[in-house]
Amino acid sequence: MAHDGRVLSEVVSHLVCPVCGQGLLESDRALRCGAGHAFDIARQGYVNLLPGGARPGTADTPEMARSREAFLGAGHFQPLMRLLADRVEDMAHGQAGATSPACVLDAGAGTGEYLSAVLDRLPEATGMAMDISKHALRRAARAHPRIGAVVWDVWRPFPVADSSMAAVLNVFAPRNGAEFRRVLRPGGALFVVTPTARHLETLVEPLGLLSVDQRKAERVDDALHGHFTLAHRESQEAELLLRPDEVETLVGMGPSAHHVAPALLRERLGALPAPIRVPASFTVSVFRAVADLEAPAG
Repeated sequence: MAHDGRVLSEVVSHLVCPVCGQGLLESDRALRCGAGHAFDIARQGYVNLLPGGARPGTADTPEMARSREAFLGAGHFQPLMRLLADRVEDMAHGQAGATSPACVLDAGAGTGEYLSAVLDRLPEATGMAMDISKHALRRAARAHPRIGAVVWDVWRPFPVADSSMAAVLNVFAPRNGAEFRRVLRPGGALFVVTPTARHLETLVEPLGLLSVDQRKAERVDDALHGHFTLAHRESQEAELLLRPDEVETLVGMGPSAHHVAPALLRERLGALPAPIRVPASFTVSVFRAVADLEAPAG
């Protein structure tokens, strides 16, 4: 949130008070609504709209956020970022007649790299990075000059105005289909990135990592059923050659970081030949809202 006034006001204009639903305005390093509810903007640039008793659960820890920023910043997943940005840019060209500036919501944004890649393609757009981890959002808030960062739980109703987002990104994050649909404006699209069962598969057994469900894409479709219909899906495959310390960083940024102790991970990595061949396998799915697809032509 600690960017120039234009960006701040455009992002905040799409937020609503999570207590009463009124609009929010920035004033004196806080967001305030007409009913007097106030939410401080942290000095690191994000705003926390969650109620005080909310639990972070399996949110990114400080160590996970550092690993995520380091690994993604090194460019290992750059082809995936380009592909995602390509698809969002394709959608934006179809919205050329939109009357209001575009805002892109990244629900489960982490440290903001994917949203940043998309904003680089959309020079007039702003981005809202939403995540439950304040540790990740400290980094997302400074990842791009047109990002506003909001601490929120994607399983709760979003503090976001109806039909206000030009696009919703969901990259390796939980999916709240009803809320995605509510905040997406007509003509917008939902972009979901998931790993396939081949992702990191050569590391699963030797390092004791969590595996990806073979039915991942099917479960994504089921979770969004009734709100969205699949419009396009494509996969991307790559083989990474990584040093042991890079693999440690890769593991440290994902869900397996909650399950494999760092010392044990290093011990297991020491038994693998270097450099380590690691498959990276993703699915990028573009969904359109059911109401958009059912609307009569013309």
